[in-house]
Amino acid sequence: MPPKKRKNNRLVPIFALLMALAALGFLAWVFWQWRSTRDIQFVRYPEFGIALPARYSIHGIDVSRYQERINWTAVRDMQVQDVKLSFAIIKATEGTSRVDPQFKRNWRKSKEAGITRGAYHFFIATRDGKKQAENFLKQVKFTTGDLPPVLDVETTNGVVAFELRKQVAAWLDAVEGATGVKPIIYTNVDFYKNYLQGFFDAYPLWVAHYLEAHQPRISRSWVMWQHSEKGRVNGIRSRVDFNVFNGDSVAFRSLLIP
Repeated sequence: MPPKKRKNNRLVPIFALLMALAALGFLAWVFWQWRSTRDIQFVRYPEFGIALPARYSIHGIDVSRYQERINWTAVRDMQVQDVKLSFAIIKATEGTSRVDPQFKRNWRKSKEAGITRGAYHFFIATRDGKKQAENFLKQVKFTTGDLPPVLDVETTNGVVAFELRKQVAAWLDAVEGATGVKPIIYTNVDFYKNYLQGFFDAYPLWVAHYLEAHQPRISRSWVMWQHSEKGRVNGIRSRVDFNVFNGDSVAFRSLLIP
Protein backbone atom coordinates (compact mmCIF):
# COMPACT_ATOMS: atom_id res chain seq x y z
CA MET A 1 0.00 0.00 0.00
CA PRO A 2 1.48 3.38 -0.97
CA PRO A 3 2.10 5.83 1.93
CA LYS A 4 -0.55 8.44 2.53
CA LYS A 5 0.25 11.90 1.27
CA ARG A 6 0.92 14.30 4.12
CA LYS A 7 -0.77 17.65 4.08
CA ASN A 8 1.55 20.52 3.26
CA ASN A 9 1.74 22.44 6.54
CA ARG A 10 4.52 24.78 5.46
CA LEU A 11 2.00 27.52 4.64
CA VAL A 12 0.68 27.62 8.21
CA PRO A 13 3.71 29.25 9.86
CA ILE A 14 4.10 31.65 6.93
CA PHE A 15 0.48 32.74 7.27
CA ALA A 16 0.89 33.10 11.03
CA LEU A 17 4.02 35.22 10.51
CA LEU A 18 2.21 37.50 8.06
CA MET A 19 -0.67 37.92 10.48
CA ALA A 20 1.73 38.76 13.29
CA LEU A 21 3.52 41.34 11.14
CA ALA A 22 0.20 42.90 10.14
CA ALA A 23 -0.84 43.10 13.79
CA LEU A 24 2.47 44.71 14.75
CA GLY A 25 2.13 47.19 11.91
CA PHE A 26 -1.35 48.13 13.04
CA LEU A 27 -0.23 48.57 16.65
CA ALA A 28 2.70 50.71 15.49
CA TRP A 29 0.30 52.91 13.50
CA VAL A 30 -2.02 53.27 16.50
CA PHE A 31 0.94 54.17 18.73
CA TRP A 32 2.21 56.75 16.24
CA GLN A 33 -1.24 58.34 15.99
CA TRP A 34 -1.56 58.44 19.78
CA ARG A 35 1.93 59.83 20.25
CA SER A 36 1.46 62.44 17.52
CA THR A 37 -1.78 63.65 19.04
CA ARG A 38 -0.35 63.54 22.55
CA ASP A 39 2.77 65.46 21.56
CA ILE A 40 0.93 68.36 19.95
CA GLN A 41 -1.41 68.54 22.93
CA PHE A 42 1.54 69.32 25.17
CA VAL A 43 3.67 71.56 22.94
CA ARG A 44 3.66 74.80 24.90
CA TYR A 45 5.79 77.94 24.78
CA PRO A 46 5.87 80.82 27.27
CA GLU A 47 6.23 83.41 24.47
CA PHE A 48 5.99 83.64 20.69
CA GLY A 49 9.78 83.73 20.66
CA ILE A 50 10.08 86.76 18.38
CA ALA A 51 9.66 90.51 18.62
CA LEU A 52 6.25 91.48 17.28
CA PRO A 53 6.02 94.72 15.29
CA ALA A 54 4.16 97.45 17.14
CA ARG A 55 1.04 99.29 15.96
CA TYR A 56 -0.66 96.17 14.56
CA SER A 57 -3.65 94.61 16.27
CA ILE A 58 -4.35 91.60 14.00
CA HIS A 59 -1.77 88.82 13.94
CA GLY A 60 -1.69 85.49 12.13
CA ILE A 61 0.42 82.61 10.89
CA ASP A 62 0.87 80.62 7.69
CA VAL A 63 1.52 76.87 7.68
CA SER A 64 2.16 73.89 5.45
CA ARG A 65 3.17 70.25 5.81
CA TYR A 66 6.43 71.37 7.43
CA GLN A 67 4.50 72.18 10.61
CA GLU A 68 3.18 68.58 10.62
CA ARG A 69 0.03 67.89 12.66
CA ILE A 70 -1.23 71.02 14.39
CA ASN A 71 -3.36 71.33 17.50
CA TRP A 72 -5.56 74.17 16.29
CA THR A 73 -7.35 74.57 19.62
CA ALA A 74 -3.99 75.29 21.28
CA VAL A 75 -3.18 77.78 18.52
CA ARG A 76 -6.46 79.58 19.10
CA ASP A 77 -6.09 79.68 22.87
CA MET A 78 -2.51 80.96 23.02
CA GLN A 79 -2.23 84.53 24.25
CA VAL A 80 0.88 86.52 25.07
CA GLN A 81 0.03 89.77 26.83
CA ASP A 82 -2.79 91.14 24.64
CA VAL A 83 -1.84 89.28 21.42
CA LYS A 84 -3.80 86.32 20.07
CA LEU A 85 -3.60 84.77 16.61
CA SER A 86 -6.61 85.73 14.53
CA PHE A 87 -5.95 84.07 11.18
CA ALA A 88 -4.04 81.26 9.48
CA ILE A 89 -3.17 80.89 5.81
CA ILE A 90 -2.70 77.26 4.83
CA LYS A 91 -0.81 75.77 1.91
CA ALA A 92 -3.19 73.87 -0.34
CA THR A 93 -1.45 73.06 -3.61
CA GLU A 94 1.70 73.41 -5.69
CA GLY A 95 2.13 73.32 -9.45
CA THR A 96 -0.39 71.42 -11.57
CA SER A 97 -0.86 68.33 -9.42
CA ARG A 98 0.66 68.49 -5.94
CA VAL A 99 -1.53 68.76 -2.85
CA ASP A 100 -0.14 69.54 0.60
CA PRO A 101 -0.67 66.36 2.66
CA GLN A 102 -1.78 68.36 5.71
CA PHE A 103 -4.13 70.70 3.86
CA LYS A 104 -7.47 68.95 4.32
CA ARG A 105 -6.91 68.46 8.04
CA ASN A 106 -5.63 72.02 8.56
CA TRP A 107 -8.48 73.48 6.52
CA ARG A 108 -11.11 71.63 8.54
CA LYS A 109 -9.56 71.92 12.00
CA SER A 110 -8.73 75.63 11.78
CA LYS A 111 -12.35 76.34 10.89
CA GLU A 112 -13.58 74.17 13.78
CA ALA A 113 -11.30 76.09 16.15
CA GLY A 114 -12.82 79.39 15.06
CA ILE A 115 -9.68 80.75 13.39
CA THR A 116 -10.17 82.77 10.21
CA ARG A 117 -8.60 80.64 7.50
CA GLY A 118 -7.10 81.20 4.07
CA ALA A 119 -5.54 78.93 1.45
CA TYR A 120 -2.56 79.48 -0.83
CA HIS A 121 -1.10 77.93 -3.96
CA PHE A 122 2.68 77.73 -4.46
CA PHE A 123 3.32 78.83 -8.04
CA ILE A 124 5.72 76.94 -10.32
CA ALA A 125 6.76 79.31 -13.09
CA THR A 126 7.51 76.53 -15.60
CA ARG A 127 3.94 75.18 -15.41
CA ASP A 128 0.79 76.42 -17.10
CA GLY A 129 -0.94 79.02 -14.93
CA LYS A 130 -4.49 77.95 -15.76
CA LYS A 131 -3.78 74.30 -15.00
CA GLN A 132 -2.24 75.32 -11.70
CA ALA A 133 -5.42 77.24 -10.92
CA GLU A 134 -7.48 74.14 -11.71
CA ASN A 135 -5.40 72.14 -9.24
CA PHE A 136 -6.02 74.76 -6.56
CA LEU A 137 -9.74 75.10 -7.22
CA LYS A 138 -10.21 71.35 -7.17
CA GLN A 139 -8.89 71.15 -3.61
CA VAL A 140 -10.17 74.34 -1.96
CA LYS A 141 -13.83 75.10 -1.32
CA PHE A 142 -14.20 78.60 0.08
CA THR A 143 -17.03 79.66 2.36
CA THR A 144 -18.26 82.91 3.83
CA GLY A 145 -15.73 84.38 6.26
CA ASP A 146 -12.65 82.86 4.62
CA LEU A 147 -9.74 84.97 3.43
CA PRO A 148 -9.45 85.40 -0.35
CA PRO A 149 -7.39 82.87 -2.33
CA VAL A 150 -3.65 83.48 -2.29
CA LEU A 151 -1.02 82.98 -5.00
CA ASP A 152 2.50 82.48 -3.62
CA VAL A 153 4.94 83.51 -6.35
CA GLU A 154 8.58 83.85 -5.33
CA THR A 155 10.71 81.85 -7.81
CA THR A 156 11.24 82.08 -11.58
CA ASN A 157 12.63 78.57 -12.16
CA GLY A 158 14.62 80.12 -15.01
CA VAL A 159 11.57 81.56 -16.76
CA VAL A 160 11.88 85.06 -18.23
CA ALA A 161 9.87 87.83 -16.57
CA PHE A 162 7.35 88.22 -19.40
CA GLU A 163 6.43 84.54 -19.41
CA LEU A 164 6.28 84.45 -15.62
CA ARG A 165 3.80 87.33 -15.55
CA LYS A 166 1.75 85.73 -18.33
CA GLN A 167 1.25 82.54 -16.33
CA VAL A 168 0.64 84.46 -13.10
CA ALA A 169 -2.10 86.41 -14.90
CA ALA A 170 -3.62 83.16 -16.16
CA TRP A 171 -3.82 81.80 -12.59
CA LEU A 172 -5.29 85.01 -11.20
CA ASP A 173 -7.89 85.27 -13.97
CA ALA A 174 -8.98 81.64 -13.59
CA VAL A 175 -9.30 81.78 -9.79
CA GLU A 176 -11.06 85.14 -9.75
CA GLY A 177 -13.44 83.95 -12.46
CA ALA A 178 -14.30 80.78 -10.53
CA THR A 179 -14.63 82.32 -7.06
CA GLY A 180 -15.76 85.86 -7.81
CA VAL A 181 -13.04 87.04 -5.41
CA LYS A 182 -9.88 88.95 -6.28
CA PRO A 183 -6.90 86.85 -5.09
CA ILE A 184 -4.05 88.09 -2.92
CA ILE A 185 -0.50 87.92 -4.27
CA TYR A 186 2.23 86.80 -1.86
CA THR A 187 5.89 87.48 -2.57
CA ASN A 188 9.01 88.93 -0.98
CA VAL A 189 10.24 92.48 -1.40
CA ASP A 190 13.15 91.68 -3.73
CA PHE A 191 11.09 89.42 -6.00
CA TYR A 192 8.38 92.04 -6.22
CA LYS A 193 10.84 94.75 -7.25
CA ASN A 194 12.55 92.52 -9.83
CA TYR A 195 9.55 90.84 -11.48
CA LEU A 196 6.16 92.19 -10.41
CA GLN A 197 6.55 95.91 -9.79
CA GLY A 198 4.22 97.90 -12.00
CA PHE A 199 2.05 94.87 -12.72
CA PHE A 200 -0.98 93.38 -10.89
CA ASP A 201 -1.42 96.54 -8.84
CA ALA A 202 -5.18 95.90 -8.62
CA TYR A 203 -4.53 92.80 -6.49
CA PRO A 204 -3.96 92.96 -2.72
CA LEU A 205 -0.34 92.32 -1.76
CA TRP A 206 0.98 90.12 1.04
CA VAL A 207 4.69 90.85 1.33
CA ALA A 208 7.51 89.03 3.09
CA HIS A 209 10.32 91.11 4.55
CA TYR A 210 12.23 89.96 7.62
CA LEU A 211 14.42 91.80 10.13
CA GLU A 212 12.35 94.97 9.89
CA ALA A 213 10.97 96.50 13.07
CA HIS A 214 7.99 98.52 11.87
CA GLN A 215 7.00 97.76 8.27
CA PRO A 216 8.33 96.22 5.05
CA ARG A 217 10.47 98.43 2.85
CA ILE A 218 8.18 98.67 -0.13
CA SER A 219 6.46 101.67 -1.67
CA ARG A 220 3.35 99.83 -2.83
CA SER A 221 0.38 99.43 -0.49
CA TRP A 222 0.04 96.03 1.16
CA VAL A 223 -2.58 94.18 3.21
CA MET A 224 -0.40 91.68 5.06
CA TRP A 225 3.23 91.51 6.10
CA GLN A 226 5.13 88.31 6.84
CA HIS A 227 7.69 89.68 9.26
CA SER A 228 9.28 86.52 10.69
CA GLU A 229 9.73 82.83 9.94
CA LYS A 230 10.92 81.92 13.44
CA GLY A 231 7.85 82.21 15.65
CA ARG A 232 6.69 79.70 18.24
CA VAL A 233 3.05 78.73 18.73
CA ASN A 234 1.39 76.34 21.15
CA GLY A 235 0.35 73.11 19.48
CA ILE A 236 3.00 73.35 16.73
CA ARG A 237 6.40 71.68 17.09
CA SER A 238 8.37 73.58 14.46
CA ARG A 239 9.01 77.26 13.81
CA VAL A 240 6.15 79.21 12.23
CA ASP A 241 5.84 82.20 9.87
CA PHE A 242 4.26 85.22 11.57
CA ASN A 243 2.19 87.90 9.86
CA VAL A 244 0.29 91.07 10.61
CA PHE A 245 -2.71 92.61 8.88
CA ASN A 246 -2.35 96.24 7.84
CA GLY A 247 -5.53 97.67 9.30
CA ASP A 248 -8.13 97.41 12.01
CA SER A 249 -10.84 94.81 12.60
CA VAL A 250 -13.31 96.62 10.32
CA ALA A 251 -10.83 96.59 7.42
CA PHE A 252 -10.02 92.94 8.13
CA ARG A 253 -13.67 91.89 7.98
CA SER A 254 -14.10 93.77 4.72
CA LEU A 255 -11.32 91.65 3.19
CA LEU A 256 -13.09 88.37 3.95
CA ILE A 257 -15.28 86.50 1.48
CA PRO A 258 -18.89 87.68 1.94
